[in-house]
Amino acid sequence: MPVLVIIAIVVGLVVVKLTTGNSKTPAATPENPVPAAVMDRLTSVPTSAFDAAGAPSSLVASLKPGSGSPLTSAGKPLVLYVGAEYCPYCAAERWPMVVALSRFGQFTGLKVTESSTSDIDPGTQTLSFHGATYTSPYITFQSVEEQTNQPQGDTYATLETPTAAQEKLVQTYDKPPFTNSSGGIPFIDFGNRYIVSGSAYDPATLQGQSWFQISGALSEPTGQVGQSILGTANAISAAICKLTNGQPGSVCTSAGVKAAAAQLK
Repeated sequence: MPVLVIIAIVVGLVVVKLTTGNSKTPAATPENPVPAAVMDRLTSVPTSAFDAAGAPSSLVASLKPGSGSPLTSAGKPLVLYVGAEYCPYCAAERWPMVVALSRFGQFTGLKVTESSTSDIDPGTQTLSFHGATYTSPYITFQSVEEQTNQPQGDTYATLETPTAAQEKLVQTYDKPPFTNSSGGIPFIDFGNRYIVSGSAYDPATLQGQSWFQISGALSEPTGQVGQSILGTANAISAAICKLTNGQPGSVCTSAGVKAAAAQLK
C-alpha cells in the first residue's frame, strides 16, 4: 500500500477519535438535557453525605432574613429564582439549588449549559432551569432565566422575562437591607422569609470541571466542591423547612439541615 494512503488512513482515524472520544459530554452552548448519570447523582445524595458536609457558617450566611406577608402560590410556599445563563454566580448556585430542591420534589426537563466564556470564571459548567418543570407536595418553585450565555452586542440575548409579580419581588427585596447590594443575581426568595442574592460560594471552585466531575464530587462531602454544594444545599433545605413547618421530616430532622437551621435568624 502506498505510504501516502497509509498516512491518510491514520490521519482519518485520529480525526474520528478526536471527534467521537467525548461523545458522552454534550455541547454546553446553548443547552442540552442533563445526562442521566449526572441527574442520578444530583437526586440520590445519601443523608450521610449531607450530614458529613454539615453547614459551614460562611455558606448559611448567604441567607438573609426577608419580610412581609408569606409568599405562596397554588396554596404552597413559593420559592422564586431569578438568574441568567451567562452569570457565573448563578452557575455556582444552581448546583445546590437543584440538589436541595430534589429533596422536596422532582425536576423534569433540566438542561446543562455553561456560564459566559467572556465573564469572570469563564465557562463554568452548570445547569439551567429554562424549560424545566418542578413538582412538589410541599412547595411551589418558579424560575426565570432572564438571559442566555450568548453575547448580543454589549449584553446577552433575552431568554425569559419575569412576570409583573416576580419583578415586584425583585424590586422589593433585591436591595439592602435584604441583600448586600442592589440588583445582584441570582436572586432567590424563599417565601419572603429568606432572601439570597449572589452565590454562597466562589464559582472559581468549579473552574475547569465538567458536569460529570462536579456531580461526582458529591460523593466526597468534605472535599472543596462536595462541601460547597452540599453545605449550601443544607442551608437551602433549612430555609425551605422553615416554610414547610418541618416537612418532610426525613429531610428537616437530618443533622446537616438542623445544623443550618440553628444558624438562621
